[in-house]
Amino acid sequence: MNAKAEVKDSRFDLIKWLLSAALVVVGVVGNQYFSAEPILYRVLVLLVIAVVAGFVALQTTRGQAFFVLAKEARVEIRKVVWPTRQETTQTTLIVVAVVLVMALLLWGLDSLLGWLVSLIVG
Repeated sequence: MNAKAEVKDSRFDLIKWLLSAALVVVGVVGNQYFSAEPILYRVLVLLVIAVVAGFVALQTTRGQAFFVLAKEARVEIRKVVWPTRQETTQTTLIVVAVVLVMALLLWGLDSLLGWLVSLIVG
């Protein structure tokens, strides 16, 4: 059975999303408008606006679902067994060797076919 979890949006979610989008637009337009100001001030203001917009977006039902998804993804990443430095180095060297061998084989085949075509065409 295909049972999809239906997300019930709050009636104020649309207003929150519009406010979040408006904050992003204000940040972009304000950054362009105050282009003569020092970059440090503009970046700091953009960061504050981005944090406020993100906070407003996280107050929505879908924003909260995204936050839960991000937390679960972080838990799954911790479960991954990452290769050691030695394994990574060995795998990289194998890939480089295979690429070099294939490059030489293709160069040789290309040279041979080019020589045969030049013999036939004259």
